[in-house]
Amino acid sequence: MCVSQHLRVQTVDEFVRRHVKRKNALMIVNLPDGAVVFAQGRLGLVPPSRSPQPDYAVYLDERWAADPEVTWPCRMISWPDFGLPKDVSELFDVIWDIHARAKTGEVVQIACYGGLGRTGTVLSCLAVCAGVQFSDAVEWVRANYDRRAVETDEQVQLVETFARSI
Repeated sequence: MCVSQHLRVQTVDEFVRRHVKRKNALMIVNLPDGAVVFAQGRLGLVPPSRSPQPDYAVYLDERWAADPEVTWPCRMISWPDFGLPKDVSELFDVIWDIHARAKTGEVVQIACYGGLGRTGTVLSCLAVCAGVQFSDAVEWVRANYDRRAVETDEQVQLVETFARSI
């Protein structure tokens, strides 16, 4: 006898509330030039590790704006999930700022919602800042951060645009 189950479609927020034990997951990323950044997503898709409180953070998802636990200086970048940022030149300036801060030893955090697409794209740009060739930057992030990082062709193109702007 076959018993069928009816599966209810859940929103992402419902899924997170039911299945994700940690609100935030975090990973340390050591860039090739010695700079260190902390990358994160609210969904917990990135393996967790411990981190000190950041000195500065860049959030790539509006859901971070109302988080009462964020008490450190931070910058919000308007960037829809799976899309491109509204202001690419603002993002590029922020990437250089993140890299400079990380090079001086500040604890810098980068985060979006899942921690893969937007965060992975910024990490790829940071890899370019750290000396990785554009043609290798996305693969470097996938090998050193998360194999699912940088989710769309447009995000790959954004990394190339960043590399050409240098």
